[in-house]
Amino acid sequence: MSDQPETGGRLSSSDGANVIELNQYRQSNDVIPVMFHRRELDAILRIYGRMVGEGEWKDYAIDQLRDRAVFSVFKRSGEMPLYRIEKNPKLAAKQGAFSVTNTHGMILKRGHDLQQVLKVFDKVLKLID
Repeated sequence: MSDQPETGGRLSSSDGANVIELNQYRQSNDVIPVMFHRRELDAILRIYGRMVGEGEWKDYAIDQLRDRAVFSVFKRSGEMPLYRIEKNPKLAAKQGAFSVTNTHGMILKRGHDLQQVLKVFDKVLKLID
């Protein structure tokens, strides 16, 4: 700890930064951003790896926002994302927390189960005569 005087759970350092005690931070009103859980991210990265192997996708970005988490997929890093896989917990009781959106903003699939939503990327095998 610092030799600086304590002011209501906050400590001041010589460079002007405030140090907040952990128990005070937990009681604050800071909203924790929405994140993908490990199993959700594993499922998404499995699809991503397959599509990279096929040469379809090249890059990705993960955004953890206050209201949703977004996994964006790119063909080239300087473009708009080809697809956005979103997790929005506010929609969990209604249409489902997970959705896949294309470049134009059209929702391709939405649901409660991420595995089912990710099936939108499964290719349909066609019989060739």
